[in-house]
Amino acid sequence: MRVVVQRVAAARVEVDGQVSGAIGPGLLVLAGFEASDGEADLAWMAAKLARLRVFADPLGVMNRSVVDVDGELLAVSQFTLFASTRKGNRPSWSRAAPPAVAQPLFERFVGHLEAALGRRVQTGVFGAEMRVHLVNDGPVTISIDSRQTE
Repeated sequence: MRVVVQRVAAARVEVDGQVSGAIGPGLLVLAGFEASDGEADLAWMAAKLARLRVFADPLGVMNRSVVDVDGELLAVSQFTLFASTRKGNRPSWSRAAPPAVAQPLFERFVGHLEAALGRRVQTGVFGAEMRVHLVNDGPVTISIDSRQTE
């Protein structure tokens, strides 16, 4: 499982001109899945994101988590995080889980996030053409892979 997480002042996802999810200050999480991902990957990533200290403390040091600041979270499924450009210029997504596998993984991941945060997580619409609007705060953008737990 791979995510790109951005600290945002605000973010929203639109599908066919309708807002499907929107947040104020918090984290925008773009999440991609492989077929081999399991509950351990989902739980580890959710816990990591809930505890990730990317918000400023009173001294201006990134020392507070989204939980600490009572921030919101917007999760968007993003199969292109597993793009490979090894063979030319047209990306291959063969490592990305097919939709029938990825959708339940995404839904369970959102459940893990909600449990870790203690509140509802906003989402995009799985498999839809989405427009993601965000105001990146910082900017702070981090990529995390559940198979490379650094």
